[in-house]
Amino acid sequence: MNAIQTPAVQAATSPRSGNLLPGVLWFILADITVFFLIFAGFMVERSTQVAVFDQSAAGMDLQLGVLNTLLLITSGLFVVFAVNAARAGERKTTRRWLLMSFIVGSGFAVTKWFEWSSKLSQGITMYTNDYYMFYYTLTGAHFLHFVGGMVALAILWFMSGREPVNGRLLNPIESGALYWHMVDLLWIFLFPMLYLLGAR
Repeated sequence: MNAIQTPAVQAATSPRSGNLLPGVLWFILADITVFFLIFAGFMVERSTQVAVFDQSAAGMDLQLGVLNTLLLITSGLFVVFAVNAARAGERKTTRRWLLMSFIVGSGFAVTKWFEWSSKLSQGITMYTNDYYMFYYTLTGAHFLHFVGGMVALAILWFMSGREPVNGRLLNPIESGALYWHMVDLLWIFLFPMLYLLGAR
């Protein structure tokens, strides 16, 4: 994380960065604030329906949750490698790590689709109880952010094939990496809250 955070903050005040990094940082701050308000709502509601929330959490597929966590963390690590390669001006290496991050990240979409399909086939929807209302709301909102990150990775991979990665493209790569780490961070909070809290 330090390899990205410290230079990114420095880049935010440099002429090279333009408005990208400050805008991304403000977006991340606002987005995390909204998610944590929903997290707080989840915890408050759980305190009034402990049995319902615990029973519902026990029905979650813990293995899929762990797999999703590993996929996102691994994808995030590959993005770190891509940023480091970009700073070194290594275009091919940068593109390779961006592609690897995209491919590994795609696994998250597959497992999430499988999980949602399994729940819906059992007749479990966001109207089943308050736990599943939060489950679908939080995982759905997170998935939209995930899709945005995947689109960003694809665009950066395409752009890095057309121009040097350590020039004006470096700032978008750093900004995209920060956004992708936010997606990881949100899931790191979602996983224990939805899959572990109250699970047996």
